[in-house]
Amino acid sequence: MFVEQLVPKGERKGAGWIEVICGSMFSGKTEELIRRLNRALIAKQTVEIFKPALDTRYHESDVVSHNENAIRSTPVQFANDITLLSGNCDVVGIDEAQFFDDSLVEVCVSLAASGKRVIIAGLDMDFEGNPFGPMPNLMAIAEYVTKVHAICMKCGALASYSYRLTDNKQKVMLGEQTTYEARCRKCFLEGQSKKG
Repeated sequence: MFVEQLVPKGERKGAGWIEVICGSMFSGKTEELIRRLNRALIAKQTVEIFKPALDTRYHESDVVSHNENAIRSTPVQFANDITLLSGNCDVVGIDEAQFFDDSLVEVCVSLAASGKRVIIAGLDMDFEGNPFGPMPNLMAIAEYVTKVHAICMKCGALASYSYRLTDNKQKVMLGEQTTYEARCRKCFLEGQSKKG
């Protein structure tokens, strides 16, 4: 699928782009998203922020980081809702992008082609260490990719994996520190081998 096929010629206006912030749980993805969006607001840019409606862990509508920093957002059921609700804003923020389906890629390409700055945050890998949802494709088409890291909760090394503490095999399972740990590769693999 080529970008040219996704965006009608009449919609190619200006210099939009896509930024992806990715990493494991507890790595500061949402914190970084909020920081970038607040800077855009300080610069008097119009900002619209979206998150999946299923993510109600900290607040029903706001995007909230583990550090309890928050920013107003609009929960949406489907990625295509973002196109309908983003209007004439300058910047579009999307949190927990891994929970959307692959149509999020087309939505982001279309938004960027129409001149918007699109900032996306999400887990790059699921609890089994596999690429998660639309994130790999978003990282491939983004102009800017920032991978943030947590600290391994087992050994203190740099962590890039989200280790699930329960035996639940469900792909999407919302949780916090009682359900997940950030782990380095070594501690993640050791934990996986004990489970299976």
